[in-house]
Amino acid sequence: MIRELMHDPVFLACASEDATAEDAGTVKDLLDTLTAHHERCVGMAANMIGVRKRVIAFVCEDGTYMTMLNPVILKKEKPYDTEESCLSLLGGPRPCRRWKKIRVQYHTPEMKLRIRTFEGWTAQIIQHEIDHCSGVLI
Repeated sequence: MIRELMHDPVFLACASEDATAEDAGTVKDLLDTLTAHHERCVGMAANMIGVRKRVIAFVCEDGTYMTMLNPVILKKEKPYDTEESCLSLLGGPRPCRRWKKIRVQYHTPEMKLRIRTFEGWTAQIIQHEIDHCSGVLI
């Protein structure tokens, strides 16, 4: 189901709780909402649809969609400064620091533990969404 976007900075600034297998509906809603906004958005966290769970969804560089539950960055390499916008936050791009290469531990929607390395644009999107899960706003 496509959900309404959350714009309340107080809500968005709260850290999210760990996701469980019972959050399958949130995963589906997050993907539905992301794909509905595909022209303006490449990633979303569950708190952007009003759910305080550590769930993110994003578009990979190859155009496929991916979801992660409880993502944690284990390793970061090659910092750089950039600017990002956010569908939940009003106003233009804001400066932030990102890493070109990250190693992430996460659960699949089936709760299988995975560790994977991401680089470039996909790594930047993941970092933005993990910040959302931690209540960090750009």
